[in-house]
Amino acid sequence: MSHSLMSAGEAQSAAARVMARCDALAAISESEEGLTRVYLSPEQVRANARVAEWMQAAGMHTWQDAVGNICGRYEAAEPGAPALLLGSHLDTVRNAGRYDGMLGVLSAIETVQWLHDHQQRLPLAIEIVGFGDEEGTRFGITLLGSRGLTGSWPESWVSHPDGNGITVAQAMQDLGLDAALIPQAAREVSDIVAYLELHIEQGPCLEQDDLALGVVTAINGARRLNCRFVGEAGHAGTVPMTHRKDALAAAAEWMVFVEQATQDQDAKLVATVGTLSCLPGAVNVIPGEVQLSLDVRGPQDEPLERLLSSLLTQAEAIALRRGLSFSANEYYRIAATACDTRLQQALSHAVETVQGRSLALPSGAGHDAIAMAERWPVGMLFVRNHRGISHHPAESVQVADVALGVQAYLQAVCDLARS
Repeated sequence: MSHSLMSAGEAQSAAARVMARCDALAAISESEEGLTRVYLSPEQVRANARVAEWMQAAGMHTWQDAVGNICGRYEAAEPGAPALLLGSHLDTVRNAGRYDGMLGVLSAIETVQWLHDHQQRLPLAIEIVGFGDEEGTRFGITLLGSRGLTGSWPESWVSHPDGNGITVAQAMQDLGLDAALIPQAAREVSDIVAYLELHIEQGPCLEQDDLALGVVTAINGARRLNCRFVGEAGHAGTVPMTHRKDALAAAAEWMVFVEQATQDQDAKLVATVGTLSCLPGAVNVIPGEVQLSLDVRGPQDEPLERLLSSLLTQAEAIALRRGLSFSANEYYRIAATACDTRLQQALSHAVETVQGRSLALPSGAGHDAIAMAERWPVGMLFVRNHRGISHHPAESVQVADVALGVQAYLQAVCDLARS
């Protein structure tokens, strides 16, 4: 096993600091009960200020950009060199856990802290960004922070209202930001070499393999559809079984097929029927119409499309055989985001160095890396999270895992910056 740059003792202190800082940020919440910190809130201002102090303590020059992301730069050996950008988000869902997003920003600071303590400069600058909005909790639009950096904010976003009718533009004004200056947050493609993000795993794979760290291959693409079987309602007592056009029986047959076919096709694909409603919905009436939702996800778009098309073909076939009609309408789609091969290799090598072996796995949840991948190569490192629970106060990571995470992160950063 090759030797990692950061000693076990250094990694232990770095991890203890990360955990303490996660606790400190968790105290910055709009409610006493639980953790809620949303975009363009007084809490965001306080969190940004704390994170900026920690960046400065690690030898970084800091600034807040035009959309409210907190940014820091640790200069390269030759000033003005392009940067390796590390980051994640500082906003949360309502009643959140304390690691989703925050862990990535604070671990990134520790990699720079080590370089600063050892008076080392790399051929590339290291920049860190704490994104102001990934979750979309307040305005119902997501990735506002990272889309600021990529320069892909739709015009319409500034007039988007929150639950109290306050628009993004007004909320920005309240914090001394100017919506007219949003384009200034966009970074030149040539300024940044790549984007890396450390994040808790929001699933159980690492825990099942008894590993602290894994390397993300891709962020799942998703399709969401509203589906409908229409048959014929009728009296539950008088219509013989052979004459029925039962929409619920058809939907049930299809749901079992959805589960089975998805399992058979590819271990990385998932499909969920999450809602179901029956009309007329009476105990003594044959269901004449059923509306149900379908959510399919996977790390590659082609297998995902194949699965979806086979599921819909089967729904048509079930309907036809039973004398019903089936229709489906797709209302949401996001393409899969592949992580860059070279970045995956660098992260895998670093993970092997600190834990003996690496595990490659897809991400079922979305991340800032989705937006960043439109401009730069992206790589992601996952840290084990108890039972894969996230978006919940029960999120839990171990200090020892974070120590390995910081060690691997530093290793990957140095390897990439020097190659």
